[in-house]
Amino acid sequence: MANVVIYSTGSCPYCVRARMLLEKKGISFEEFRIDEKPELRPEMERLSGRDSVPQIFIDERRIGGFDDMYELDMDDELDPLLGLS
Repeated sequence: MANVVIYSTGSCPYCVRARMLLEKKGISFEEFRIDEKPELRPEMERLSGRDSVPQIFIDERRIGGFDDMYELDMDDELDPLLGLS
């Protein structure tokens, strides 16, 4: 299985959707809530080059946000990245 990391907040609807998609696929992930630990925001911005959430990484590869991950799923490219195919 892939190592999945999500930088998120509790109230962001796209963060909720990202978590739901990964949970539906049975993928465990490490989540860093920048609303609870704002000191992690600079790390997220440095790693992703973005300041919005969610920021999703699979095996240290920046995927982007939920829309980017969903597009990979629709193109049948997400499962191989997650080690599901």
